[in-house]
Amino acid sequence: MTGTHYPDLHVGMRKVEQMPTVTVKDGKKELVQNQDVYLYDTSGAYSDPDVCIDLERGLPRIRERFVRCNDDIVQLEEITSEYGRMRLKDSSLDTLRFKNTVPPYVAAAGKQITQLYYARCGMITPEMEYVAIRENMNCDQLGIDTHITPEFVRDEIAAGRAVIPANINHPEAEPMIIGRNFW
Repeated sequence: MTGTHYPDLHVGMRKVEQMPTVTVKDGKKELVQNQDVYLYDTSGAYSDPDVCIDLERGLPRIRERFVRCNDDIVQLEEITSEYGRMRLKDSSLDTLRFKNTVPPYVAAAGKQITQLYYARCGMITPEMEYVAIRENMNCDQLGIDTHITPEFVRDEIAAGRAVIPANINHPEAEPMIIGRNFW
């Protein structure tokens, strides 16, 4: 499924074909065909036939283009923690390193980069739209009139009733929401 605020946003879904239901009417068995069901696909890129999987590169950085789309963040030139630098110098770990490791991101000087900050500024982030799409999965098919829009997600976050843990240094993580008004 794709977004409306961010048309290049894609939320992975998997179509599951259901077996027919067997009913007995007037002593005769009848098959009633069930509708296909769409499920949120938690396997990420691993079930996408258009993605080339390379286990040495690690998970695809699916949110990186959203993380980098504004001037609120900067990328450091290198890892800044003493422990991180020590691990990089340890050549015995070279075989364990992913090929696409990049230096971390941080907030630009004077900037805030949390979903809460953006929500309170009235912004809808790609992460907010992503979770709205996922929360609305199958509602139309099930006859459920849903109220979970990207705007609703933004408002719930701004009010402190929900959170989207979406660290900028984990752009491989699919956004999810935690809150009392969400599944």
